[in-house]
Amino acid sequence: MRAFLVALQFLTRVPVRFADSPSQQTVAGSLLWYPAVGLLIGLMLWLFSWLLDGQAPLLSAALILSAWVGISGALHLDGLADCADAIVGGRGNRERMLAIMKDAAAGPMGVSAIVLVLILKLGALSSAHDWPTLVLPPLLARGLVPLLFLSTPYVRRDGLGSAMAEHLPRNVLVPVLGLGGLATLVATPLAAMPALIAAAAVLWLLRAAAIRQLGGFTGDVAGALVELAETTILVALVLVSSGHST
Repeated sequence: MRAFLVALQFLTRVPVRFADSPSQQTVAGSLLWYPAVGLLIGLMLWLFSWLLDGQAPLLSAALILSAWVGISGALHLDGLADCADAIVGGRGNRERMLAIMKDAAAGPMGVSAIVLVLILKLGALSSAHDWPTLVLPPLLARGLVPLLFLSTPYVRRDGLGSAMAEHLPRNVLVPVLGLGGLATLVATPLAAMPALIAAAAVLWLLRAAAIRQLGGFTGDVAGALVELAETTILVALVLVSSGHST
């Protein structure tokens, strides 16, 4: 449970305190619980949407989106902004891109990326916020992060991500993710299957771009993966749902 609490502390604003600092092995083991934290976030959003039932669709969507950003503390939005700035400012230069990602300031491209993602989420949520559209995006998106660690080199030599990559519990992570993926596949309604395809596509495309530009990934890339996957999955679910209803 300590590894789960580490994941909860890192991925959400839920107050979690430890008497002593978790070991690097525990921090790396927290990756096992990323999908579970994503599921928890999705269930919280679904409960919130139920409480807002009957309210104006756009207002409900704005409130749900605000809660979504608040629960995660905008952690992944920061990674998305850093990656967007690095792509524009780095101009293909690996060292310059890594330096830009370390800069705390957000440039015009980073701000634009955040705004575009939030607009897309808001538009999708204003059209539908049933349980698949709220539960699957945070669940699947955070489930992609351990897969990124398993399949892609981590390029920085320091920081939290470096320790996680070094102590990655591969022997446990592979079967756990396999069983979790199978359970998700079985539990997902047939109409929501495009969400799984969208998640796989985002991981494949972002991973390929990160390897080509950086030789691997950073924590910012992982954050961008979560935001882009959430948005793509959410939009895909709403588009499919709208197509079936017409």
